[in-house]
Amino acid sequence: MTFQDLTLTKPLLRAITDLGFTTPTPIQIKAYPAVMSGKDTIAIAQTGTGKTFAYLIPIIRQLTFSENRHPRILIVVPTRELVVQVVNEINKLTTYVTVRVGGIYGGANINPQKQLVYNGLDILVATPGRLMDMILDRTLQLKDIQKLVLDEVDELLSLGFRTQLVQLMEKLPAKRQNLLFSATLDEEVEKIIETYFITPQYLELIARGTPLDKIAQSLYFVPNFYTKVNLLEHLVLNNTALKKVLVFCKNKNMANDLFKELEPVLKNEIAIIHSNKTQPQRFAALQDFEKGISRVLIATDVIARGLDIAEVTHVINFDTPQSPEDYIHRIGRTGRADKIGASITFVSEVEKQFQKAIELLMNKKIKATPLPKAVEISDVLTADEKPVKRDKNLKKIPKLEVKTGAFHEKKAKNSKVQLGGQRRQERMRRKDELYKKNRGI
Repeated sequence: MTFQDLTLTKPLLRAITDLGFTTPTPIQIKAYPAVMSGKDTIAIAQTGTGKTFAYLIPIIRQLTFSENRHPRILIVVPTRELVVQVVNEINKLTTYVTVRVGGIYGGANINPQKQLVYNGLDILVATPGRLMDMILDRTLQLKDIQKLVLDEVDELLSLGFRTQLVQLMEKLPAKRQNLLFSATLDEEVEKIIETYFITPQYLELIARGTPLDKIAQSLYFVPNFYTKVNLLEHLVLNNTALKKVLVFCKNKNMANDLFKELEPVLKNEIAIIHSNKTQPQRFAALQDFEKGISRVLIATDVIARGLDIAEVTHVINFDTPQSPEDYIHRIGRTGRADKIGASITFVSEVEKQFQKAIELLMNKKIKATPLPKAVEISDVLTADEKPVKRDKNLKKIPKLEVKTGAFHEKKAKNSKVQLGGQRRQERMRRKDELYKKNRGI
């Protein structure tokens, strides 16, 4: 099947042709009639399979011209980088049609974004926090929303946006189409679907957790942080195949430490991106990496989730992710759009349990490669890697005793039953006698 076989409008088909696409991906073929039907849809497919275009193409196909200021399509994504990416994709597909599209996200001046929304939009792409800000101050009206798209919803929930999502779902018109696109599903996502989706149809093209076959996976067993630094430096400097390398770290502190170690060696060839960087810094780092100015980009899971960065030759997991699903998302940054990719994972002793969980999810072993002889094995440990030692001079913590309260027998004088005063007792006696007399007792 080609895009010519779909019931696309001429302007939309022309825009797709200009982009050089002729054949839709499997998820795009499956999603097109599902979205066009108007039914709630859950689409599960791996990263790099064209999920964004899978929902955008039928949405734009159905969108008609309107002068209404309130958006009719709402797309919710986890990060500001993904907002910018989706807006760019929409602009590419609407080159020959009049569609007003805009993106709003936190970490930037809200006033220009308010003006953008106030001027009128057909399609709004947003992160949950900034979206709720504009809903609550009534800058944004949701009464005309026809379609809601939740993109990378598992990441939305893992970032703590459950409350905002629930608030959003409650404020949307009851009559709407819900679309959910992701690479993985978990219990939290299933709860959202159960509560707010109406008899959804599932499009699950692959077994959950199965990696793309075109990504060659390998791993190295590496004892500690500084040996990992030495190995990464060796690979980047000596392997010419590593032309565009995305390096994942578990948090921004590790990313910063790694950047400090490699920046003197790689200089302008390395960049870093994480949540503590300003928005201009983040966009600049991504731009330099996409243009090939930076050969290596160090990133955290939060930032790189869902981003479509072209021509990434290698993904390197500097740490082994605790969540197997995060591993799938990470390696999915390479091997995109029918390109061959490669992933390399560094596994320490404590991370072997995470490696086993990943292999169990994929039902596939990752090939282990011996450390190159040229790589120096460091005996320097970071604070996190050093074993915890107890000061021998410290005394053992005494066992905490639970107090239940003391028990003492009452004294004889306090154990008597209080029957009242003498007069009261006399009245009670007479009353009792009168009762017996009347009853003939």
